[in-house]
Amino acid sequence: MQTKEFEPRLLGFLCRWCSYQGADLAGTSRLKFSPNLVPIKVMCSGRVDPTFVLAAFRSGADGVAIFGCHPGDCHYQEGNYKALRRYTLLSKVLEQYGIEKERFRLEWVSAAEGAKFAKCVDDFVDKVKRLGPLKMTEKEE
Repeated sequence: MQTKEFEPRLLGFLCRWCSYQGADLAGTSRLKFSPNLVPIKVMCSGRVDPTFVLAAFRSGADGVAIFGCHPGDCHYQEGNYKALRRYTLLSKVLEQYGIEKERFRLEWVSAAEGAKFAKCVDDFVDKVKRLGPLKMTEKEE
């Protein structure tokens, strides 16, 4: 009997204005990339609350990514800078919970960067595959 290869379950929060359009471009350009990432469209990467990321991991995601506009290109002026600050702090918190830093990432992808989006997803899938499934257990009180 052959064992099935681990396929990570990844969640991606994509900025509506840039990254989601970049993902759409990757699709309409028929670029091949891994189907492991489930995209969630948000108005701005700065809108991604840290509790969303924690909830994703708690719900079984093996990795979570935030995709936003390049710094300086945010439609809401500084949402991506807010996302960067939150990402930096949340990365430290996740390490305290024993979640490897490779399972959480922040990427800047514009609407014209479909190939970059596809490459980011494939790279993320490869890294999480090497880590294996996230073994997160909740303690009962």
